Amino acid sequence: MRSSIKDMTTGKPLPLIVSFALPLMVGNIFQQLYTVVDTMVVGKALGVDALAALGATDWLYWMWLGMIQGVTQGFGILMAREFGAKQFESLRSVVGSSVTLSALSSVLFLILGQAAAEPILNLLNTPPEIMGGSLLYLRIMFLGIPIVMAYNLLATVLRSLGDGQTPLYAMIVAAISNIVLDLLFVLVLHWGIAGAAIATLIAQGISSIYCLLKIRKIEFLTINKSHFALKPAMAGRLLSLGSPMAAQNAIIAVGGMIITAVVNGYGVAFIGGFTAANKLYGVLEIAATSYGYAMITYVGQNLGAAKIERIRTGMKWGITVALATSALISSVMLVFGKTIVGAFISGTPEEAAAALKVGVTYLSIMSICLPALYILHVTRSAVQGMGNTVLPMVSGIAEFVMRTGGALLLPALMGENGIFIAEVLAWFGADLILVPSYFIMLKRISRA
Repeated sequence: MRSSIKDMTTGKPLPLIVSFALPLMVGNIFQQLYTVVDTMVVGKALGVDALAALGATDWLYWMWLGMIQGVTQGFGILMAREFGAKQFESLRSVVGSSVTLSALSSVLFLILGQAAAEPILNLLNTPPEIMGGSLLYLRIMFLGIPIVMAYNLLATVLRSLGDGQTPLYAMIVAAISNIVLDLLFVLVLHWGIAGAAIATLIAQGISSIYCLLKIRKIEFLTINKSHFALKPAMAGRLLSLGSPMAAQNAIIAVGGMIITAVVNGYGVAFIGGFTAANKLYGVLEIAATSYGYAMITYVGQNLGAAKIERIRTGMKWGITVALATSALISSVMLVFGKTIVGAFISGTPEEAAAALKVGVTYLSIMSICLPALYILHVTRSAVQGMGNTVLPMVSGIAEFVMRTGGALLLPALMGENGIFIAEVLAWFGADLILVPSYFIMLKRISRA
């Protein structure tokens, strides 16, 4: 097990970053695979209405998922720093306190999710014909919040130690489980949208157990009851890192929900096409999120080891490889986008053609502007790794302003395409905050 743990405070930065990111990238591919299979099974087996029902939940569920990921990733910043400094007793306290805070947070998020699901769907102008399916899907997914929290925390612990391999294996197991259960629950047992949701949660539970079994084998992470005790100072440090990241993701999600409300006014065919392209959003940023995780760990460990120059060098290589990767993914999507989007869509010829046109247009616009999204992920993660989660939260506000402002104003000038342009404007808006923030933080830690 020790061989999968990676000390990123020594060695050449580029191979370290890439070798850490690649397993996460493959893991993300498998994660997207079962997301795509979910969508394809629902879209093909249950029709455009069911696909639209899933699409109507995207941003609302992502809001809760984003808060969970934000909290756990914030905790991981401190874990990486303590590991880089080789302060193992402190690391054990950080992990134990993170478990306690995550358990409490999951209960809170579950209650809030169940209470907010129906009112927010109504606020989003969810069409009556898909309201029942959307609400059922959310009810089930919100019941599984403790499972999702467990996986994200356990994966964060592993990533903070430089282990990108175990989350990969966990995601492969989850993907295979999800695909098998999707086919069983939806196509064989005819459980509909509920079957897709249940399959996803069971798969996440399996991946959580896999990560936990691996963590229990790490000798220096053997923790006892005292490590789970919440001490005010430690809880304050962890929450000061995790809360802004959760708030940042929540702000971004609110902007996405406003987009959903706008999209819901264009009819089921438009929603279906928009949903199909949105599912590919995850494919577009697979490498971006992986490089982001790599940079949080790399920067955090090197900050703990007080190796500031390595942070500067690593950032240069991180940006370079991210831009090259975004160019490659953009090219693939621009060439094969129509075929890929078409795999998600069924219905009458008129419905399918209308939905396909929407999906291909949206995917093309995102693909052309993809480098901006990759700069966003790498730069934001570097700033977070340096211990500042407030400036990235401000970038989330910039995303919100650009995304919602564009969606509300641009359709009057350029029709439906204005909604698609609003998404990429959000990326550029965040970059305007994050790039200067990186240099400010670099100067600050250099003087410390």
